[in-house]
Amino acid sequence: MVKIGNIELAEFPILLAPMEDVSDPPFRKVCKKFGADLMYTEFISSEGLIRHAIKSRAKLDIFDYERPIGIQLFGGDEEALAMATEIVDATGPDLVDINFGCPVKKVVCKGAGAAVLKDIPLMERLTKAVVKSTSLPVTVKTRLGWDENSKNIVEVAERLQDTGIKALTIHGRTRTQMYKGAADWTLIAKVKENPRMHIPVFGNGDIDSPQKALEYKNKYGVDGIMIGRAAIGNPFIFREVKHYLKTGQLLPPPTVDERVEACLEHLQFSIRWKGPRLGLIEMRSHYANYFKGLQNFKPLKIRLLTSDSLDEVYEILNEIRQIELV
Repeated sequence: MVKIGNIELAEFPILLAPMEDVSDPPFRKVCKKFGADLMYTEFISSEGLIRHAIKSRAKLDIFDYERPIGIQLFGGDEEALAMATEIVDATGPDLVDINFGCPVKKVVCKGAGAAVLKDIPLMERLTKAVVKSTSLPVTVKTRLGWDENSKNIVEVAERLQDTGIKALTIHGRTRTQMYKGAADWTLIAKVKENPRMHIPVFGNGDIDSPQKALEYKNKYGVDGIMIGRAAIGNPFIFREVKHYLKTGQLLPPPTVDERVEACLEHLQFSIRWKGPRLGLIEMRSHYANYFKGLQNFKPLKIRLLTSDSLDEVYEILNEIRQIELV
């Protein structure tokens, strides 16, 4: 059994990656239903949180059925991160995660996310500020390094562990790679193999099938894996990976009815949580993934992406039930 502080997880946990504009409560609900062992909120700006930014505050919404659940923060200022951690602590998550891996320009330009990879002493100070501000377990998600010439994750992992974090997730790319090219898990394995490391080490990047999950588990020796983009519109991947790891056998793909039901659950929660207008609009980014591989889906997809009527969307989803998988 893997433990993060006092949090007990499965023997080989499958984690849902925090993804901006994706990992909201409606999406997390369906991922939890299909077996995600540990989930995180979308990342939250420490500066936005202490300024009472409405969007940042909304991301603090968590529900008991999601537990264990972590709230993820990002920021480049020690005082702001410490203050934001105290706010997060009061909302009652199971852990606090620090994002030192987000590669997008708007985050990096603020000296946060993956930008901190260029200043490891700052990374240590920021992490210590969070650890000192909460009694909850603190974890970190980061990358191999800033670029090809600074893949210093083995040293960085030790230094982060020494600050008091309880687990580390490593995405197998540098910041300059963004999400391009193949993730390199060899350095993740070296972190895990380091005899000084005693906290759980989770691998992230390119896990998009049960077969790859088992291959990477055996090949790189990590304590668990984190799945991100492959879960978008496909929460079933958690169920499929767990079954394959346990039995060595592939589950049949989800039926069209199962896809529609999962999409409906996601949609209905989206509307409850965000309101009718925003909930309907923001679901549009998920439909193509939920119904990937369906015959003659394109006309229905166009209707889903352009409809402003919830009743019409329900009608279209019922039509999709009649389609067969390719």
